[in-house]
Amino acid sequence: MICTLTARRLKPGSYEAFRSAWDPSDAPAEVIGRWKRIYHVRDVDDENVVISFGLFDGSLAELRAIQGQAGREEQVSRVDPLVDEVLLDGSYEVVEEIAH
Repeated sequence: MICTLTARRLKPGSYEAFRSAWDPSDAPAEVIGRWKRIYHVRDVDDENVVISFGLFDGSLAELRAIQGQAGREEQVSRVDPLVDEVLLDGSYEVVEEIAH
């Protein structure tokens, strides 16, 4: 499983526009369905810092192929005007899950 994660500092007050621009709903369901969960979280002290992450069920090679089908480049182009700074962006292998 791969965790895709991007931390962004948004332009002040732009979360709703960001969320709309980020929405991958036009991607095929079988593509989006490869992510088991997707989250957007906001910093409790700075509402303009947003972390978007998801858990992709597959290998890194599969992720790269699916991101092309999901229109990742177009998605980034849509959200970029709403972003002041990308703080972190990457794909991370899940090496351990701790569940209660």
